Amino acid sequence: MSDGQIDPTQRYPQEAPPEQKQEPPGEDWAMEPMPDHGEQTYRGSGKLDGRRAVITGGDSGIGRAVAIAFAREGADVLINYLDAEEDDAAETARLIRDAGRTAVTVPGDVRDEGMCQGIIDTAVAELGGLDILVVNAAYQMEQQGGLADISTEQLKRVFETNVYALFWLCKAALPHLQGGASIITTSSIEAYEPAPGLLDYAASKAAIRNFTQGLALALAPEGIRVNTVAPGPIWTPLIPSTMPRGHVARFGRNTAIGRAGQPAEVAPAYVYLASADSSYVTGERIGVAGGRLMP
Repeated sequence: MSDGQIDPTQRYPQEAPPEQKQEPPGEDWAMEPMPDHGEQTYRGSGKLDGRRAVITGGDSGIGRAVAIAFAREGADVLINYLDAEEDDAAETARLIRDAGRTAVTVPGDVRDEGMCQGIIDTAVAELGGLDILVVNAAYQMEQQGGLADISTEQLKRVFETNVYALFWLCKAALPHLQGGASIITTSSIEAYEPAPGLLDYAASKAAIRNFTQGLALALAPEGIRVNTVAPGPIWTPLIPSTMPRGHVARFGRNTAIGRAGQPAEVAPAYVYLASADSSYVTGERIGVAGGRLMP
């Protein structure tokens, strides 16, 4: 095997994580093992020099990995997160600054339209503009009883976080985006393989995929690209904080590679879609699911 070539089945341990439980929204530091966000491994090459990015859900998990990668590629980054995630957000901001870039932190719940507008306004004011919007914040809560156990309150929370906020953020961002800008949404394998206990979440992710395609067609004449990343089973705080007991120990075992993915393995897809490398790519999906195929 040549230097730099990595066998994906050996990159991380095949053993499933030990059983564990957190209260939502969950925190990175309390996970066992700690997720890999690329802190020690991601090396930038200037793909995003001078660009300005917003990442919702940027405190932990995939959002933190994307923030690290963007900063090391040369971007200044605003991260949004819930108040309860302040500790994780502070660590992400430190990692952005350690890369020599500006980090702006904006706590608040994207279920509020005014909050979404405020995130964009703050980015424009603090970063001097906006070039990349990553809509990543999400909520799920698995219900073992399926549809019968999904309350109206939960349904509203899922769609307000995952879908309403997407509309509000994109709408607020559009006046500030110019040709060459990139919007990247986060869908999921659940949009294609809905689990019975995640019907509301899966439906929201399917809506994100559809929205991405429609907005891509609408904005292509303006030179603004819109794409989505569809992760499979990725080891983030959502898992121990929203899955029932017994699920964590099996997490990721149903992939061809045989293990859960790490946030660091997802972030390069966002870098690609944010950079000029993907200048002829819009309305597309990149699946990062360890060999679980999506139609």
